[in-house]
Amino acid sequence: MLLDSSIAKQSYVEDCEVCCNPIQVSVKFMSSELTEFQANRMED
Repeated sequence: MLLDSSIAKQSYVEDCEVCCNPIQVSVKFMSSELTEFQANRMED
């Protein structure tokens, strides 16, 4: 999974590369350094 550190706080949905199910991804960066990462399975 590639993360874009040019945006300090972001949340988006990305399909799993293995099973194609959607994943809710939330990340935070401070001075281009990853400070928080969370990935959760999307519920139906």
